Amino acid sequence: MGIRQVIARNYSEASENRIHSDDVARRYGFRGALVPGVAVYGYLTYPLVERLGESWLARSTSSVRFLKPAYEGDRLCIAATDHDGACEARCTNQDGTLLAELESEPGTVPEAESQALFDAAAKPPERIEMTWETVVEGQPFIPWHWQITEDANRTFALRVDDDLPIYRTAAHPHWLLGIANRALTREYVMPAWIHVGSDIRFRTLLKVGDTVEVRAVPLEKWERKGHQFVKLYLAYLRDGEIATEIFHTAIFRVAE
Repeated sequence: MGIRQVIARNYSEASENRIHSDDVARRYGFRGALVPGVAVYGYLTYPLVERLGESWLARSTSSVRFLKPAYEGDRLCIAATDHDGACEARCTNQDGTLLAELESEPGTVPEAESQALFDAAAKPPERIEMTWETVVEGQPFIPWHWQITEDANRTFALRVDDDLPIYRTAAHPHWLLGIANRALTREYVMPAWIHVGSDIRFRTLLKVGDTVEVRAVPLEKWERKGHQFVKLYLAYLRDGEIATEIFHTAIFRVAE
């Protein structure tokens, strides 16, 4: 599939998540503001979509893991390979450090999760501080809708230097994964948090102009090495049918 090089950009410096600011990131031991994980994922998808096109966006199962942070101005190398129908894309920086990996099985999608996950009483709609006590496993969020507009889709593509013509009509995976972050920030105030990985199932192609219902529920929470983690399940529905499923994992409270 070849190799692609890009310059990492931190377009979230002014966001509410201060892990994307230099001062807060350094307080947690990083050398500077972190580039969003969803952007690194966007870089990783480029060679797969360049090679497989709409078929990958319409039907595939992928797992992305963020191992080390990318920083503003890093020279990223995206190297992709395929073997026996499976694909892998790896992101390294100018020092050769492995930052992230994306493994994917095009054309393969397991059975959808039971939507009974959303049958429990929903979390009240107010936005509250995200703490161990306020994250309730199995308590779904109130569903909401978003529209895939042409201008916003173009913006998300440009943020990861993606000029593939397919995104004139197809929703960019960078934006699709970014909506999982939005599902968290709609419900909780999180001064500093880190996206560590996601499992993504594309079941059908989402396109510019589509209106999507977003359902989300925390599946589990745990603590490790002082960090507090949450895994969120999301289903994106178009016309009542599941188009995309995401299992989204983040550190919502970073160890001091």
